[in-house]
Amino acid sequence: MSITIIYSTPTTASSSALNSSFVSLPTPLTSISKLLSSSPPHRPFRLRTTLPPPILCSSSSRSVSDMDATGGQSLYPLHRTKTLHLVRHAQGIHNVEGEKDHDAYLSYDLFDANITPLGWKQVDNLRKHVHACGLSKRIDLVVVSPLLRAMQTAVGVFGGEAYTDGINVPPLMAANTGKSGRPAISSLNSPPFVAVELCRERLGVNPCDKRRSITDYSPLFPAVDFSLIENDKDILWTPDIRERDEEIAARGQKFLKWLWTRKEKEIAIVSHNRFLSHTLGAFGNDCHPSVKREICTDLVNCELRSVVIIDRSMIGSDSSTTNYPGEIPSGLDLPSVIASEKHPEEKDA
Repeated sequence: MSITIIYSTPTTASSSALNSSFVSLPTPLTSISKLLSSSPPHRPFRLRTTLPPPILCSSSSRSVSDMDATGGQSLYPLHRTKTLHLVRHAQGIHNVEGEKDHDAYLSYDLFDANITPLGWKQVDNLRKHVHACGLSKRIDLVVVSPLLRAMQTAVGVFGGEAYTDGINVPPLMAANTGKSGRPAISSLNSPPFVAVELCRERLGVNPCDKRRSITDYSPLFPAVDFSLIENDKDILWTPDIRERDEEIAARGQKFLKWLWTRKEKEIAIVSHNRFLSHTLGAFGNDCHPSVKREICTDLVNCELRSVVIIDRSMIGSDSSTTNYPGEIPSGLDLPSVIASEKHPEEKDA
């Protein structure tokens, strides 16, 4: 089986791209939608993220024809990688209304949009898939955007079964959260869930992308860790300024860098299409176009896309848990080629 390592090539939209790479995994995609379309120009977003100086990584000088001939194969130490399972939230009420009339996105009736009954069916189907393929047993951590539709999707897909009275663990989601009509979802035998502002949807203007306060969220999602969110109120969203594409991409690179501070190796990330598309768009520019498309196309509702990210600049500090030093106990260990040069009389023995 051919494994392709896809190095990131810094672009204008990703001038702070990490020295990281993606490897395409052979996991089935629920669907592939149209290529990332250009967004209309936006006014500058005033809450800018300050990033460290960019760590530029070298891109491959091989042509597409060279990659076709060699298979584009590379090797990298396993402990310098993380497996990311990227999920876009299930269908939200804003998706339905915005499809009918784009101006509906400006309605405060869609504030912090919840997922629809169809969205919950999408959640149920993805949950069946992650259990059938064994992924549910491998996830070390679930990182989720602190917007209602993303958290509903995350706990529905990766959480425990329906909450059972008498079990002394807090639920991941309280019953009927977001008018779901769903019973509470247990945290029993589930990976930890942590909410992170960096992976939320494009900021500003659209009320569906504004979050509730953490005070409001905490009783709805008792077992979700909100400790990394600094402000109770949503101070990042503004009613008159929409975050620009390049600002989303920069935020995505900062998010990936944050992931390297985590010890977990296999992480599910439940987020939004614009955030995921602009984050992934920084990668795959020096690989075969079909692989680039596989990485960077828009995600449909409740799509799961699995990739491997590679730490090429040693941002992470984890040591290998599988490498073994050998020579325990030590002894003579002369390579055969060198040995034959030292003892030519025995070369044909």
